[in-house]
Amino acid sequence: MTIKAYLKPSCGWSNGVRAIMRKYSLPFEDIDIINQRANYEEMVRKSGQPLSPCVEIDGVMLADISGEEVENYLLANNLVKDSAVKPEVATNAGCSAEEHERMAAKPVRFF
Repeated sequence: MTIKAYLKPSCGWSNGVRAIMRKYSLPFEDIDIINQRANYEEMVRKSGQPLSPCVEIDGVMLADISGEEVENYLLANNLVKDSAVKPEVATNAGCSAEEHERMAAKPVRFF
């Protein structure tokens, strides 16, 4: 299985996708859409929309998706077997207030 995940370096939704990849020990390409303009442009071109995370699994683009939704897709398509392992972070939540404060303190160069 080939997985490309278009993610922000620090984001509740993006961290939820990463947690699902770790839960199932899935190798994936973690593509930074914040610090690399070309990566963001590729995500928008492939997904047809500007929201993240987006995860491409074997050529199927899952746009603006949570980790929980990625897990549901993987299970529904028999790409993984159900696991009792609990992810270390929420898989269906945005950033906490603390995360937003940390991000606001750092300048981000998007474009």
